[in-house]
Amino acid sequence: MSLLARSRRLISLSLLGLACSGLMPVATLAQSSWPERPIQMVVPFPAGSSPDALARAISEPLAQALGQPVIVDNRPGAGGNIGTRFVAHAKPDGYTLLLTINGPMVTAPTLYKTTLGYDPIKDLRPISMIGTSPNVLVVPADSPANTVQEFIELAKSRPGELNYGTVGPGSSAHLAMAMLEHAVDIKLEQIPYSGFPQILTAIIAGDIDATFMVPGIAMPQVQAGKVKALAITSLQGSELLPGLETMVEAGLDNFEAISWDAFFVPGNTPDDVVARLNKEVTAILQREEIKAKLNAFYFSSEPSTPQEMSDKIISEKARWDAVIERLKLSLE
Repeated sequence: MSLLARSRRLISLSLLGLACSGLMPVATLAQSSWPERPIQMVVPFPAGSSPDALARAISEPLAQALGQPVIVDNRPGAGGNIGTRFVAHAKPDGYTLLLTINGPMVTAPTLYKTTLGYDPIKDLRPISMIGTSPNVLVVPADSPANTVQEFIELAKSRPGELNYGTVGPGSSAHLAMAMLEHAVDIKLEQIPYSGFPQILTAIIAGDIDATFMVPGIAMPQVQAGKVKALAITSLQGSELLPGLETMVEAGLDNFEAISWDAFFVPGNTPDDVVARLNKEVTAILQREEIKAKLNAFYFSSEPSTPQEMSDKIISEKARWDAVIERLKLSLE
């Protein structure tokens, strides 16, 4: 055996000894060459949804950065809970990635306390926020209300008569409207639909009086003059939605109901994989062409650290839990 071969053998035996003795984590050794094969990016919503659009905008540059294909896998159902549960139970080896929204991470644990099948804090690790978008308060084009205050006055003048569309109890539109009802002491009737396209059709027809929805769906109809947008639900105004006041500016203190998308991996995914993914995702989200793609869906690029994302989930959960508990709402 040559001197070089003997040296390599001694180094290999030394590393093996360290790993077996516990001085070097085996997980770190196993991930030293990650990734070695394609990565599955699970989106728990159907093709054509805004999370799906963001996933497809990011998957190609992420694949180039990692040197392996990143395959978008749509697993819709139960408001995103099915696909999120799949990733929460996946092998934590860095080859299964989740792109999801607020609901499965923030409100689902309270709405489905015993049947959700995963713990967002324990079973999933944040990688980074991707972007945020306010919701828009939308009314029919012929509504007498042209401002938030006029809508509130209209609701108070017709107690119990006005209604609003949602995609079901516990949805973002339902919880945001419940927060508005509580804040200004009005009562509206919830009308559930199968999806926001159906809600838009109903608003255009005058069958319902209002809804909250993401601007990516609402604004094309607003610009066509078929519906009216009264306000947005971020604390500050949006450069992507000029001319629309915030609910705060309309007189509702601290009224915030934003939509966000973020990346996660299974809970025990090694630190070095999490750090690498965060580095690459952050770099991608800072590219001007990626920012432009997000802006096209009215999302602002907002990369974060894993800890910042974790803190956001905890703070948002506390706020929305208060709304859910006030409604005495359970979906089990």
